[in-house]
Amino acid sequence: MFNNFYLDNRILYVLLAVLVIMSLMGMTQDSLLGIVLTLPGVIIAITFHEYAHAFMADRLGDSTPRMQGRLTLNPMKHLDPFGIILLVFAHIGWGKPVQINPRNFNSNVTLAKAEALVSLAGPVMNFIIAIVLTIVYFFIQRFAPTFFLTQIGIIVYLLLSSTIAVNIGLGVFNLIPLPPLDGSKIFKNILPYKARYWLESNERILYIIFLVLWITGLLGYIVSPVIDGISSGLYWIIAKIFGFI
Repeated sequence: MFNNFYLDNRILYVLLAVLVIMSLMGMTQDSLLGIVLTLPGVIIAITFHEYAHAFMADRLGDSTPRMQGRLTLNPMKHLDPFGIILLVFAHIGWGKPVQINPRNFNSNVTLAKAEALVSLAGPVMNFIIAIVLTIVYFFIQRFAPTFFLTQIGIIVYLLLSSTIAVNIGLGVFNLIPLPPLDGSKIFKNILPYKARYWLESNERILYIIFLVLWITGLLGYIVSPVIDGISSGLYWIIAKIFGFI
């Protein structure tokens, strides 16, 4: 998340820290339990998301992520402590940005295409994880229906549900075509040169627009229906495959 974009704005950090404190102040015991169950999903989502960026860059000829030790599923190589805390409490966060060197990409792939593919890899990986875990859920439901009635089964169910939700949310969120999200890099690389130049020239303004939309809650109104639609559609398709519908 936030690939190749460093958030060094102190005002932003202070604002997000305030949101975390406010969230903690209004937290109940159930809320704390929700955080405990959400944390594994957040770690998985960010780790695989950043790994996918590194993997795609490496496949396209840029060994920078490999040399920096990012071509791994070790969470410690990808997690940013502050970013993960904010993702849990303020629902916006990031992992350690995967650095790339565009000059290293294979000559048979255009720079625009390579950058778009590297950016797209993260959200796609999140959707793949969500699909796989949904299949796992319905597989257990079909062949061991009583498992989710046990204590361990309830915990597994909650962890699966949380991880699926986090990955869908992270995937959709990152496809928003505003900096510093992956969607901005995907979007600008499929546009004509003049449009791309305009986007790059106004990146700071677009970033501010993103912050305003997020802080005011408007971003949630825009993204939530998409996330709910994808979640419902995914569950319906997999449920249909396993004969529950």
